[in-house]
Amino acid sequence: MKAVARLACTERAYVRICHLYDRPEPTISFEFFPPKTLEGEETLFRETIPELLRLRPAFFSVTYGAGGGTRDNTLRIVSRIRREFGVEAMSHLTCVGSTAAMVSKYLDDAHAAGIENILALRGDPPQGQSEFQPVAGGFAHAIDLVRYIKQRGQFGIAAACYPEGHLECPHKHWDWDRAAAKVEAGAEVLITQLFYDWSDFLDMYDYLRNRRGLTVPIIPGVLPFLGTAQIKRFTTLCGAKLARPLLRKLEAHADDDEAVRQLGVEVCTDICRRLLDHGVAGIHFYCLNRTTSCAEIMRNLGLSAP
Repeated sequence: MKAVARLACTERAYVRICHLYDRPEPTISFEFFPPKTLEGEETLFRETIPELLRLRPAFFSVTYGAGGGTRDNTLRIVSRIRREFGVEAMSHLTCVGSTAAMVSKYLDDAHAAGIENILALRGDPPQGQSEFQPVAGGFAHAIDLVRYIKQRGQFGIAAACYPEGHLECPHKHWDWDRAAAKVEAGAEVLITQLFYDWSDFLDMYDYLRNRRGLTVPIIPGVLPFLGTAQIKRFTTLCGAKLARPLLRKLEAHADDDEAVRQLGVEVCTDICRRLLDHGVAGIHFYCLNRTTSCAEIMRNLGLSAP
């Protein structure tokens, strides 16, 4: 099966991410982080990626790490995915700890490696800092990074948006306007932060489509949670909310990770089904380098390969 999956994927041509959403069927993508060890990286390529390829994703994205801490690993993994599996892969890039010259060097290296797509993010404040502070000669906001990459003319650009508004923004409509500004600056796709109330996504989606006139793909980012403490930590960090009924269920099973995982599959299946019925062009799964929950959700949605 692994050989078949790899062979099938080598027939795909590399394209800009935005064009992958032109297809009639939902465009599925998976995001993961670079493992901390070479052994972990080999497991990723030997087991995780082949298992995800059975779900027929259009592309993968690979995170950049806090402060660019996985810079070289990110480049190597994105390049290796494209080379060994023939499927498109997108590199994250953040403003954290980087001057314009450092960003330029990263983009030079990415272009030399044949990487064509970048997810441009401001990034979270480094550990120990309560507020984001750009380094001297760096970028203060994601939109500045988007503009800088756009000037190069070599990359397809994706950017983030926040259905509930960014944690640092006092009003979600202001934050949605910032998402529209990223598109005006050159972003070709918007991918959301995690969320667990599908109505928040639809409110943002309708605002950006109808009031701001955006036509680019606006893609829900979905994270199937694996544990109660984990998802409470994640949502606290990004400012997403957990509705009280869901929080009660999570806390009732706080000592049973498998029950929480199954709850995550149920909740995320419902979110995905509602949004696909609404007409979103695809789903971007934050899989946390795991495959089981995503495979179950895809099966529940009828999107798994025969």
